[in-house]
Amino acid sequence: MGARVCAPDRDAGRVVGAEERVGRQGMGRVAERLRSGSKAYIPGGEPRYLGQVDTSKLMRIALAQIAPKLLDGAQTLARICERVEEAAQNGADLVVFGEALLPGYPVWTGRTDGAQFDSPLQKELHARYLESAVDLEAGGLDELLAVARKHGIAVSLGMIERGADRGGHSLFCTSAFVDRDGVLQSTHRKLVPTYEERLSWAPGDGHGLVVHRMGEFRVGALNCWENWMPLPRAALYAEGENLHLAHWPGSERNTRPITPFLAREGRSYCASVSALIRHQDLPEDLQGWMNTTPGEVLCDGGSCLAGPDGAWILEPHVGVETVLYADLDVRVVYGERQNFDPAGHYSRPDVLRLHVDRRRPNGAFPDAPNFPIV
Repeated sequence: MGARVCAPDRDAGRVVGAEERVGRQGMGRVAERLRSGSKAYIPGGEPRYLGQVDTSKLMRIALAQIAPKLLDGAQTLARICERVEEAAQNGADLVVFGEALLPGYPVWTGRTDGAQFDSPLQKELHARYLESAVDLEAGGLDELLAVARKHGIAVSLGMIERGADRGGHSLFCTSAFVDRDGVLQSTHRKLVPTYEERLSWAPGDGHGLVVHRMGEFRVGALNCWENWMPLPRAALYAEGENLHLAHWPGSERNTRPITPFLAREGRSYCASVSALIRHQDLPEDLQGWMNTTPGEVLCDGGSCLAGPDGAWILEPHVGVETVLYADLDVRVVYGERQNFDPAGHYSRPDVLRLHVDRRRPNGAFPDAPNFPIV
């Protein structure tokens, strides 16, 4: 499987497997417990000795499956920052969260006649969604950036963004990547909102179809059902992606079938990370409008991790808030690329090519024949 499942040394409710706590400094956080002759997993077989372990090729990832305080951006951001700190304290280099976690997925559209035109209730809910969404120009992620910088941990976060560059009144489902220096490196806006999501979110663009280097890992991310779109995947493969992050609102029926497929197709690690949304996570008035019942689960999680051979490292975890950890060895990717490399030796760019427009469009600009590149 190419990875070790590991556990923090506290809070038994989040333990997966059993392994000692590690240090927290840089990409070599796992070095303290890996020495010459350490075991590493070989896809399709039993653990074998690989001799000297190159710790520069290892990365610890944390999959944070948590619930928002729906429509409360401040409280949800505080929850996120708490889990970022927790992941850093348990040796993670990268922590990943679910789709639209900040300030939450619009679960009300399917339960409140969301398609009714000119509905006072839908206008009220949209106004509250706008107010609780992330305004980057107003410093909406500053608290998170500070926490990432303080602890030296990278963060991949699903959020709802107010597009200031598009007037500030439309919402985008965005995957944000924050590096270990606390710098916001990219914001990928979901290309096509799915089904009833189109009642809340605007379509995105190709500006954020990029990967980020972490040691020898190249990390890319897509939102929910755009993971099923072949061409965005191909765009990330062409950038050298070998760790794919798939954000989900929370549904095992989505994460279980696609995660091993994405890993196997890309010969990459694939982490699907979901949120939870339950009756108690909704504002009281929204509970009434949606007619939810105590104990009801609207988004059930399903966070999981597959290796470059498509085998499970962590099967879907359902119905619980948890942080899952695993140590990834990039050399397993290198081995799997021997027989298939989707953007390398097993591609034919002379026959098939992909054009990617990474410009971020703005609706009004003077005397410019094309969209500006931002």
